Amino acid sequence: MKYFIFTALIFCFISCSEVASKDSKLIETFKSTNPELPQVSVHRGGKNIQHYPENCLETLQYINDSIFAIYEIDVAQTKDGKLILMHDNAIDRTSTGTGLVKNLSYNELTAFNLVDDYGNETAFKIPLFKDVLKWAKTNNVILTIDIKRSVSQKVVIDAIREVNAEDISVIITYDVEQATTAHALAPELLLSVSARNEEEYNRLLEAEIPTKNMLAFTGTRLSNASLFEKLHAENIVCMLGTLGNLDQQAAAKGEKSYVTWKALGVDIFATDRPFAVYNALK
Repeated sequence: MKYFIFTALIFCFISCSEVASKDSKLIETFKSTNPELPQVSVHRGGKNIQHYPENCLETLQYINDSIFAIYEIDVAQTKDGKLILMHDNAIDRTSTGTGLVKNLSYNELTAFNLVDDYGNETAFKIPLFKDVLKWAKTNNVILTIDIKRSVSQKVVIDAIREVNAEDISVIITYDVEQATTAHALAPELLLSVSARNEEEYNRLLEAEIPTKNMLAFTGTRLSNASLFEKLHAENIVCMLGTLGNLDQQAAAKGEKSYVTWKALGVDIFATDRPFAVYNALK
């Protein structure tokens, strides 16, 4: 009987380990050779849209009704440990409330409404991360998740696993250390890693982070075509952050700029102008 129980426990341990380490579907599909990838990443879930605030579930729904894209969102943590969508440390800029997120309970946050980038108050509330994950999973929408400094990677990864949202979740990291800890915690997840030049990319390789787990963020300036070629040689998807200067440049000089940059090797554009980029590339 003892032998049977011991054997059953070993089998359970192995099976659970295999389930935990099973690669997300994104690791298989996010390849530079895949022509079906979305080409637009919506910064902060949507910015500069009248009556639709950033990091707002209703904004994600609104944009998703019109274009094929992935969505970058920011995850913060309240005083009572709830994970919410919020970019700033304080809620003053994007809501009708005031104060630091870390000093406010989620129940207190529900008293406030979100405000768009033009100062218009909406009827929308600060969303819970788990609700956004559930919506994304139901609608097969990919999220790239920016974990704020005050939040641990483990807490966010646990929340992803709790609703079985691994197949639609990408963890954003900004340096080798963050990428290393994220991969150790969740080897099954795709990671957005900082690879703005060959030196940064080589450091990631030296840290023994598998290239299959990498989505390369090449920065907010155009890199040399040789970097894109090197990343593509490993079938790594390249994302350029046009948010800021490059978006402004394209708005002034014409939307064909996005087509030109794509020809250099850009696979996905992280942008504050999702509709313009989508239409230019379409």
